[in-house]
Amino acid sequence: MKRDEKDLLNLLRALPPGQQDTLFAFAEFLAARAGETPREWAEPEPIPRPVEEKVVHAIKRLRATYPMLDHSKMLYEVSECMTRHVVQGKPAVEVIDELEEMFRSRFESLKN
Repeated sequence: MKRDEKDLLNLLRALPPGQQDTLFAFAEFLAARAGETPREWAEPEPIPRPVEEKVVHAIKRLRATYPMLDHSKMLYEVSECMTRHVVQGKPAVEVIDELEEMFRSRFESLKN
C-alpha cells in the first residue's frame, strides 16, 4: 500500500461513522466526475497455500490476500488462534483452516 493510501485510510478510520459515509459519498462523486465508476469488492485472488505452511506465514499470506480488511480489528482473534497453536499445541493445519475461514468470513461481511 502506498503512503498516500495509508494516510487516507488512517484519516478514514479516525472519522466517526457518519463522517465516513460523507467521505465515501464525496469520493464517489469525484470518481463519477472523473468518469470512473466505483468498483465493487472483487473476489480476492487467493495465494496458494503451501503444503507445510507455518501459522505465521499463513497469517502473512492471508493479510496479502485480503488487503481490504482492517487487520488491526482482527488482531485479537488472530492472536487467539496463534495461542491455541503455540501454547495449547493445536496442529498448524487446523489453526490455518480456522484463520482462512475467519478472513473469508470477514471479507463476506465487508461485501454485504
